[in-house]
Amino acid sequence: MAGHKAAAGGKLKDRMNSVTQFGCLIDNLIEKNAAFACWFQPSSDSPQLIAGADDDIIFPENIQQLSRVSGFVFAPFEISDHVPIIVLQPAIHLKGYSQIQTFDPESINAAPLHPKAKDPCISTHFDDYLVCVNQAIKQIHGAKFSKVIVSRRICKEKKNESLGRLFIKMHDANPGVFVFVVNLPRAGLWMGATPELLFRSDGRHAQTVSLAATQPRRPDGQYCWFTKEIEEQAFVSRYTVDVLHRFGFSAYQTKGPQDLETATVAHLKTSFFFSGRHIEDRLGEFVAQLCPTPAVCGLPKVEAAGFIRNFEPHERRYYTGFLGPWRLEKSGTDVYVNLRSMEIEDTQYVLYIGGGITARSNPEQEWEETTQKSRTLLNAIEALQETI
Repeated sequence: MAGHKAAAGGKLKDRMNSVTQFGCLIDNLIEKNAAFACWFQPSSDSPQLIAGADDDIIFPENIQQLSRVSGFVFAPFEISDHVPIIVLQPAIHLKGYSQIQTFDPESINAAPLHPKAKDPCISTHFDDYLVCVNQAIKQIHGAKFSKVIVSRRICKEKKNESLGRLFIKMHDANPGVFVFVVNLPRAGLWMGATPELLFRSDGRHAQTVSLAATQPRRPDGQYCWFTKEIEEQAFVSRYTVDVLHRFGFSAYQTKGPQDLETATVAHLKTSFFFSGRHIEDRLGEFVAQLCPTPAVCGLPKVEAAGFIRNFEPHERRYYTGFLGPWRLEKSGTDVYVNLRSMEIEDTQYVLYIGGGITARSNPEQEWEETTQKSRTLLNAIEALQETI
């Protein structure tokens, strides 16, 4: 018995050492300004890392061009010259703590900085957010669109905490979602824990998800969804079905709606399963039709995107875009919507959070929903800052 306990204790100590070294490596990559992406797949304790030099980075002009590339993709909400799609090709691709620990950041050349002037981040004021939500509701009643997502920003002071440790804390607190840290030229440094799968394919089987509606997580796991929330999620599901039909899918399977719990909130999720072979040569085209989903933009998309462009006071940049491994070895494509995420600047964290607005929305409740969503990031930051 004593031998078993000693062996278990040794394994735990080895894992803690591996995790500590892993966090230090992430800090070193950030300090070096290396181009890299590191992530945990949902329900996995095995991180993956892609790193490369400037020559390993490409900037496709549109999502359709992704059909011809492989690597880690980081795409914005709206593509522009200063907010492009970025693909980090897999010059170095490592899996698991043991492989990643062998990596020497000095073995790659740091990608050059592309500085651009930034206005100081100011957190969205309560009154300003309510004005925007009320304007959205007014336009919905005026039949401009049926749903739109309104986002806001929270700016949080950054101290001298280890970002590698923060990344690990994010994963430990959110083991069931896609947790990532990405540092790329023209995008900067981003970190997040997103629950929303956009598209997955191994070449044979494919999947997408409609995710919407939010409630605080309940300890008993028993949720009662109201009409507004059910309608909000149904908008996304109907749009997903429309995209499947456009690509000739007459047969597919669905699962849900069902509850999806994260560390702080719960959502309604419907999963769609279909043939990956049918679109293997058109992955970029298929994802371009999905993006931006009604869960992060609204319906109809053109009108909702126009409202966001005109009434949100900040640029979303890569928030509500998508990211993840794209045609990467045998793991295939597994990309997620960039939610519960933040841009990390020298002195502050810039958190982005949003909520779906429909005709039944209550502006004060929408503010509270975004506050609940922000806890995914703020809880990890504040817990780490308290230990300094």
